Formats: sequence, C-alpha cells, structure tokens
Amino acid sequence: MLEEAPELRGPDPSQAGLFHTAILYPTQAALAAAIVRMSQQPGLRFAGTGDHAVSEAFYFADPDGNGVELYADRPRETWTWADGHVHMTTEHIDPNAFVQRHLERGAFGVPQTAPVGATVGHVHLQVGDVATARDFYVDALGFAETASLGGSALFVSAGGYHHHMAMNVWNSRGAGRRVDSLGLGRVEIAVPDAEALGSARERLTARGVTVADDGRALRFEDPWANVITLTPAIA
Repeated sequence: MLEEAPELRGPDPSQAGLFHTAILYPTQAALAAAIVRMSQQPGLRFAGTGDHAVSEAFYFADPDGNGVELYADRPRETWTWADGHVHMTTEHIDPNAFVQRHLERGAFGVPQTAPVGATVGHVHLQVGDVATARDFYVDALGFAETASLGGSALFVSAGGYHHHMAMNVWNSRGAGRRVDSLGLGRVEIAVPDAEALGSARERLTARGVTVADDGRALRFEDPWANVITLTPAIA
C-alpha cells in the first residue's frame, strides 16, 4: 500500500530502513512486459540487473529514491541447497536481450496494468549489523536463515523459499534507530494461522520486545524501529 507523505524527507542511504521492495512476477514474459513499462516512466532510474541463480532480477529507483526490484523465480527444482542454505549469486543479465527473448513468447502489447499474480515477493532492509538482525528475525521472529554474506547480509524465509526478507549493512553499517523518512512505512507479514501468531508473540515477548496485540494482529518494532505487523492468513 502506498501513502503520500509530502512532509517527510527522502531516504538517507546511510540509515536503517528500506533497501528495496521486490515485486515477484509469475512468468518471465510478465516480468519482461513490466520492465518495458518501467523504462517508459519518467523519473525512474534503472539501477542494474542480477541473475541470482534462484531468480532473475531488474533493479530501479523510484522518484523518491526508493529501491524497487522486479523479478521472476526460476523453477524451484533448479535451486541448489546445502545444509539449509540456498545457492545464490549475482551475474549480469542483458536487459535488452531478456526483454526481446521473453516478449517474443506472448507478451506483445505490453499490458498497462500488473498481471494477476504479481505480488511482493520479498522486502530487503538496511540495518545496523547482521548479528542483531539474525537474533531478531531468526531467533525471535522465527524465520529460517537461507543465506548469508559474512557479516554484510542475511537472507531469511519460511516454507523453503529462497528469501522473504533480507537485511544488509552495505550502506548502513552501525546505523541506529531510523527516523521517519520516505520509503518504508511498515512491513506486513502473513503467518499461517492464529497458532503461529501466538508462537511468535511468545518468542518476541520472551526476548523483551514490546508487542501490541489487538486480537487480530501483532505490531512491534525491530531493533532499528522498522515497524512489523504480523497477521494470520487463516483466522
């Protein structure tokens, strides 16, 4: 959900907060069409590409300077796992070749609205340090660690996905609590059911996290004042 906030300043890359929001497309053809639409929008800056072995991704910055990733997953059976960690890398993708190849597979016309099935695939945050992020997002919140880059980045997920959230210190090492700025309002996470919600509440409160519980959702902050909301997918 997007909200206008003209009173807020733009994001500071050295502070904690949003690194990028990643939109997952159901097919490579849908992703190619989205790339073409993005390239036609004024105020958007193309920021690069990444073949991550598990996915193919294209990066942009919106007019406020917020990172946006558009990506499509490769088939799960092609992902490589070892000791609970998934192999991910970053290799260059030629965006023109990708678009030409996949638009030829039925995406002519470039629809002007996002296709059915496009969702927020993951959220990537800037944090102050990875060890604290692991303590909070893995030990307290209950995600599984799926990959890490030493002390610079952490990737976590549920249900065997490559990652639903990531945290890095590439620009923000040592950052403290974030101040209000354009970018991230809150991160909303759907857990399977009310039982899972209750388990999360117990883990968080046992670690001293202040949790607001209205009977329908939990609301709390991570160590950098990023607001997290948990809701059950099945009440």
